[in-house]
Amino acid sequence: MMERISITAVYVEVPEGGYAAYVEEIPGVNTQGETLEEAKSNLKEALLMVLETNKILAQKTLNQGLRSIRESVALL
Repeated sequence: MMERISITAVYVEVPEGGYAAYVEEIPGVNTQGETLEEAKSNLKEALLMVLETNKILAQKTLNQGLRSIRESVALL
């Protein structure tokens, strides 16, 4: 069973208009939007893309025949 974790989404209003958005805890998860709602939607998509990309990269390591151990980690 996977524990529920919380991440911090940050939305910054930019002078040119719209919002920049990023997740504090996960480097590379950042985006923008013309409205706050668009920035929120785009940030969820960016988070999913980064997580999927990291999973693909990890699978490539497994396919190289290197010894690896995979397990779920419960976070508080």
